Amino acid sequence: MPTDDITRLGKDILKILEEFGELELVDVTIEADELVLKMAAGVAALAPPPAARALAPGVIPTAVPAVKPFQFIEEKFKPPIQEYPGQIVEVQFGQTRKEGGTRKEIRKIGGERVPPFYRFEYDNPNRPLVTFDVFDMRMNLPKPIKDHFDEVMDDPAEWAKKAIKEYGADLVTVHLISTDPYIKDTPAKKAAKTIEDVLQAIDTPLLIGGSGNPDKDPEVLEAAAAAAQNERLMLNSASENLDWKRIVEAAKKYNHNVLSWTQLDVNNQKKMNQLLLDAGLPKDHIVQDATTAALGYGLQYSFSVYERIRMAALKGEKDLQMPLSSGTTNAWGAREAYMSDKKKGAEWGTINFRGPLWEAITGLSLALNGCDIFMMLHPASVQIFKTVVEYLTSKKKDKPSPLLNWVTTKV
Repeated sequence: MPTDDITRLGKDILKILEEFGELELVDVTIEADELVLKMAAGVAALAPPPAARALAPGVIPTAVPAVKPFQFIEEKFKPPIQEYPGQIVEVQFGQTRKEGGTRKEIRKIGGERVPPFYRFEYDNPNRPLVTFDVFDMRMNLPKPIKDHFDEVMDDPAEWAKKAIKEYGADLVTVHLISTDPYIKDTPAKKAAKTIEDVLQAIDTPLLIGGSGNPDKDPEVLEAAAAAAQNERLMLNSASENLDWKRIVEAAKKYNHNVLSWTQLDVNNQKKMNQLLLDAGLPKDHIVQDATTAALGYGLQYSFSVYERIRMAALKGEKDLQMPLSSGTTNAWGAREAYMSDKKKGAEWGTINFRGPLWEAITGLSLALNGCDIFMMLHPASVQIFKTVVEYLTSKKKDKPSPLLNWVTTKV
């Protein structure tokens, strides 16, 4: 193309760009193996930089409109309040002398009308409780736990007293392990005497666990229930793998609660609850336990089942409207919790942090899904757990406790 034509074309392009700010080519087809756009020197001279054009004589700079700062639309947040047709029954542990028992203190769980910690909808009446596990014989417990209780492990009454007075337990659960025929085969009457001794040592209620032997447990729990008549304790537990009817009859006769235990299945839990109700046990004498799997060892199954049970109950499923219990001490069955520092210390950190955190996180995960009472072992686990629950339920606006920083936790 001749130079004059190029110059003319350049002027036309510049004029268009100056007037409209853009140039659009329509119905133009360019076929080339390689395309190079080259501006002739004469055309380039006609296009001084913007700053030069703005300062050129006779050129009036175009005013640039001021950009308004972006503003959010002001809107008040309204919590999505939801009403639930169902309510969890309230279960009481312990009875005072006026009620026919001997407890100076009572404990209550349940009564929820909304999911846990949904305080913008409703303040549930009772906080989750912690019950320390106590055994009627010396057990081979992980070292971090043994270090706290070694001097009282041969005396269940002293063990329970220490858990309550020194470590802040709300209740204690006495496991009559020695009654197992394959351990010591302790007679049921002697096991009942242990329950009497613990009741005399503490002012709070307690829960009663057997050895897990399906043949011996009904007899043991019957004897323990009779020894603690009208104390409104909890017999642990009624399940399909033993003669649960004997346990229910003992609970009805001597005025106790019963733990309805199943394994990680909502339908089985509902079925077990129905059996207890059909046998005449009042709903407010039943606590559910759908089984706790430890952190990293199936915890996701536990908290999903607990959540389904709680939400079904709040939505109106009457046969599931009982408080929930967790055997949180199952966390100590995880190797990450109990394995010694000699084997995994450098890689996993000290067991004095590992173990308590494993137990605390297991419990807190279920608390967030509606669990009401937690069987625990380590004082630091309990301290962590109760501190978090206090923070989530307190009406005060204080800053989070330093304990919520795991690194500062003293064990």
